[in-house]
This record gives sequence, structure tokens and C-alpha cells, in this order.
Amino acid sequence: MKTFKITWRNIRRSPYQAIAAVFVMTLTFLFISFFTFLLYGSSKAINYFESRPQVTAFFKQEVKQTDIDNLKNQLNATNKIASIKFVSKQDALKIYKEQNKNDPLLLELVTADILPASLEISTVKIENLSDINNMLKDSPLVSEVVFQKDVVSVLTSWTNALRSIGLGLIIISSLVSIFIMVIIIGVKISHKKQDIEIMRLIGAARWYIRWPFIFEGIFYGIVGAILGWLISASVLWYSTPFLSAFLKGMPIFPLPLVFVFGLLGIEILTAIILGVLSSFLAVLRYLK
Repeated sequence: MKTFKITWRNIRRSPYQAIAAVFVMTLTFLFISFFTFLLYGSSKAINYFESRPQVTAFFKQEVKQTDIDNLKNQLNATNKIASIKFVSKQDALKIYKEQNKNDPLLLELVTADILPASLEISTVKIENLSDINNMLKDSPLVSEVVFQKDVVSVLTSWTNALRSIGLGLIIISSLVSIFIMVIIIGVKISHKKQDIEIMRLIGAARWYIRWPFIFEGIFYGIVGAILGWLISASVLWYSTPFLSAFLKGMPIFPLPLVFVFGLLGIEILTAIILGVLSSFLAVLRYLK
């Protein structure tokens, strides 16, 4: 209990250094929170597009149903297919009528006979789309394959780049925060050098002297993690209606509360680790 009192006294006696340490930690966890929310949203977007029909194969007019069923079996045998939906000529006509219900002239000109049957296909992974696309193009049953290759490729590459860059920036920001925390706590140790010498002369144990600085680093880390999470969660909460309207049809927002508060728990645990590590490094450096 006395150790906590000493820790709190050290914090109160140097408020500007304490504010600087909390500010650095807040920025670090603010970035971590925003990146995690962004990564979660991009992963949900990928899952959404993976669950949608990504390749549409239109059949020739003379193709028989048995041949279509055989092609479906061949596609399923690849173990790359998440779902296959067969759209008959009648189904295609219903879709056409729904899309052009405000134009009676177009509805009169089109019948089910002139519309092709098709397969709407989604794959387990987006990376499998190219193989399925090539397989359908090589089939003599298919007259045309619609595959938004550029859209899928850009989405995949951006997501992969986001993960790599974000992870790198998180590591760099964490190292910078540790470095700054070591300096701040080191300065505080230097200012208390005379008090520490007196404590040593009266027989204080080494860890009795060290623990207040360790707890101080933990305090800065936890406060910074909570503040960073609160700011990012508040921004996310206020922007959710606009993001939901902008991404209409994509079930990304609102984020599950279990995920949001679970992130807070993970960040507090990470903050404790960063606080202990930075304080311990400062103690080893300045308390020999």
C-alpha cells in the first residue's frame, strides 16, 4: 500500500512529465484502436464480397439442364466454391422485369426465351476467383463470363497492404512510446537521486525503491490505453450512422460491443506490458 502512495506522490510532484507520458501512450493506443477498427471493417468487407456472387457464367441457348448440373458438380469438386446459384430463364426474366418495371416498352420486347440461364458463383477465398473464371471460360457450355477482376484484385491488395502497413506502424509507435517513457521515467529517477541515496543508506531494499517507478509506468500505460480507446470509440459511435448509410447493404456497422470492449481489455493488458517494460528499462538504466 505504501508503494502505491509513493507512486501517486511521484506522479503529483511532476504533473507535466506525467501528462507527457499519458499523452504519448494515448496517441499510441488511439492509433492502435483506429487501425483495429479499420482492419475489422475491411475484414468484414472481404467476407461480404466473398459471400456475394462474384462470377456469373451465362450459358448458351442450346445447353441442357443435365450439362449444367455436370458443370456444377465439377465446380464443387474443386473445393473452392462457397455457393452456386442457378438462375433459370424464367428467373432471369423476373429479375429483368424488376429492374425495368418503370419502362413498359422494354418489358414488351423481352421474353424468357431470349434470356440466358446462368450460374452465380462465390468462392471460399477471393484468391480462388481467377481459377474458377478460367475454368468457366474453357467450358463449351458457357457463352460469357462476368468477373469483376479489377475490383476484386484492388480490394484484396488494399486489404493486404493495410494489414502490413498498420502492423508496422503499430510496432514503430509502440517502440517510440517505450523510448519516450524510458526517458521520462529516467528523468524522474534522476531528480529523485538524492532521496534514493538516502533510502539506500537507511537499508531500503532495491526492489522497494524500484517498484514505485514500475507502477508509475503501468499507471501511464493504463490511463493512456483507456483515453485512446475512449476517443476512438466515441468517434466510431458518432460516425456509425454516416458510415452505415455510405456502406448501405454491407453489414459492417455497428461493430459488436463484445469486440469493442474486448479490444479495451486487450489494450489495457498491452498497456501494462508496455508500462512495465519501459519502466523496467529505465530502472535498469538509471538505478544501478
